[in-house]
Amino acid sequence: MTKSDHLLVVDDDPEIRRLLREYLEKAGYRLSIAADGREMFSALEQAPIDLIILDLMMPGDDGLVLLRKLRAHSNTPVVMLTAMGEETDRILGLEMGADDYISKPFNPRELLARIKSVLRRTSTLPASSLQNETTEALFAGWRLSLQQRHLISPEEVVISLSGGEFRLLKVFVEHQGRVLSRDQLLEFSQGREAQPFDRSIDVLVGRLRKRLKEDPKNPQIIHTLRGEGYRFVPEISFE
Repeated sequence: MTKSDHLLVVDDDPEIRRLLREYLEKAGYRLSIAADGREMFSALEQAPIDLIILDLMMPGDDGLVLLRKLRAHSNTPVVMLTAMGEETDRILGLEMGADDYISKPFNPRELLARIKSVLRRTSTLPASSLQNETTEALFAGWRLSLQQRHLISPEEVVISLSGGEFRLLKVFVEHQGRVLSRDQLLEFSQGREAQPFDRSIDVLVGRLRKRLKEDPKNPQIIHTLRGEGYRFVPEISFE
């Protein structure tokens, strides 16, 4: 952890805000606190934030609305706090660009582990099999910029990627032709093990297919192998 690790807790419950401030400051982080969306965006204007802990259920604009607004102009990592059993909301959060989630009630130690994992994988790229001088991966008419972390379509349109989308696509590129299980993809792209009924990889694959304008009934770039995982099919060249 570095001195720049500055977290923003967004939760309408003052007790949770107090507990998280005390616990995370003891862990060495700098903390800012917000009770709603207005305070969240005000805090983001006042100082650089390295990660946001965002509660899903809040009065007014809820966490999903705030996440959508945030993702319109920022890739700041987000860990969402969700109610136990609200799988649909968790999936929506991942689709909108959340980096991870944890269900309430939660163990602060588990939240801290999630925070460290997200910060670690968003601050530095994982070890790569690509050569240092490689800047772009070319496949099926598409170009993936490994420095700018975006896609360029065959029509030369630049398509922004969330952090999770970029990391997953980079894993596919690095393992072209290999069948990768959901557990492997989760470990390689997010640095954590799958939980029971964890659908985050399926959600991210679906988002990547939309970015790549794939026919969901007949995808040509990312194939699904039932019971096994996914395979990135097209040949790749590097520049």
